[in-house]
Amino acid sequence: MKKIINSENAPSPIGPYNHAVSIGDFLFISGQIPFNQATQELISSSIEAETKQVMENLKAILTEAKMTFENAVKATIFIRNMDDFSRINEVYGSYFNTATAPARECVQVEKLPRNVNIEISMICSK
Repeated sequence: MKKIINSENAPSPIGPYNHAVSIGDFLFISGQIPFNQATQELISSSIEAETKQVMENLKAILTEAKMTFENAVKATIFIRNMDDFSRINEVYGSYFNTATAPARECVQVEKLPRNVNIEISMICSK
């Protein structure tokens, strides 16, 4: 049976979806963009700041699900400019232990919701 997970500390969904769905031992987290729920601001000052906000949104959802980044088994990163990859990777990597980091892909896309530069989704396991 699936359980819906939503966090008051992550951006409210802007469509017919939830922050995450837990089923069995797995947690599927919807893509997060760099929106700061506390200030109601879209972060756009730098790709590093955007990535940090996305990771903090993911962290809020993980916390609500009583998990951490150590539970992440798969991440998908969507970016608008592959030239930003190394700067994104530096911030993203700071949230993980390299030895236990999740599988991942990173793809460049033409456009993302609200014209942001990055969106990340995750699959986690208990």
